[in-house]
Amino acid sequence: MFTGLIEELGVIEHVERREAGAVFRIGASLITADIAEGDSIAVNGVCLTALDVGKDGFSADVSPETLARTTLDRLDVGKRVNLERALVATQRLGGHIVQGHVDAKGRFLAARDEGDFRTVTIGFDADFAKYLVFKGSVAVEGISLTVAALREAEFDIAVIPKTWEMTDLSTLAAGDAVNLEADVIAKYVERMLSLRGFE
Repeated sequence: MFTGLIEELGVIEHVERREAGAVFRIGASLITADIAEGDSIAVNGVCLTALDVGKDGFSADVSPETLARTTLDRLDVGKRVNLERALVATQRLGGHIVQGHVDAKGRFLAARDEGDFRTVTIGFDADFAKYLVFKGSVAVEGISLTVAALREAEFDIAVIPKTWEMTDLSTLAAGDAVNLEADVIAKYVERMLSLRGFE
C-alpha cells in the first residue's frame, strides 16, 4: 500500500526485454537507503518487487500482464520514473490509499502555467468515468492528486510547484499515456452495489 506521495525521481538504467516480460534496472539513492530484496516499490504508480537492491538502485521483474495494462511498456533507458516505498503503518497518510494496481491508461493532454502552479488535463476512457468525482482522489503515474475539474472525457488537476519538480509530470508531452488508479473505496462500493442489483 502507498500514499501517492512521490519520494524520488529514479532513472531507468537498463531494460532487458524478454520473450515474456522484462527486467528493469532503476537508478535511485534515496529510497534504497532502507529497502530490502522483496520489498514493494511503486514505479510510476505500479507496484513492483525490488530485486538486487544496492545503494544506487534496484531491479524489478515486470510481467507481460503488467506491461500490457500499464505504461511501463514505454520505458526505456534514461526515462525518469516516480518512486515511492510502501507505506509504514506509523507514517502519516498524506495522500490517499494507493495500491499500485493500475486500473486504466489515460492520456496527458496539456499543462497550463498559472504563475508557479500548473493545471494539468488528463483524458480518460468512458469506463473509468464512474470512479471520478469532483474534488475526489485519483492516482496519476502513482501521484496522489485531487480532481479540480471534471468533464465528460477529461479531468483537471492543480499541480503545486513541488509536485511538478519531484515527479515525471514535467517530462510528459501531449498524447503520452499515463497510469490511472481509482480510489479503492470507489471500486469496493461499485462491487457491493452490483452484487445487490444496483448497476
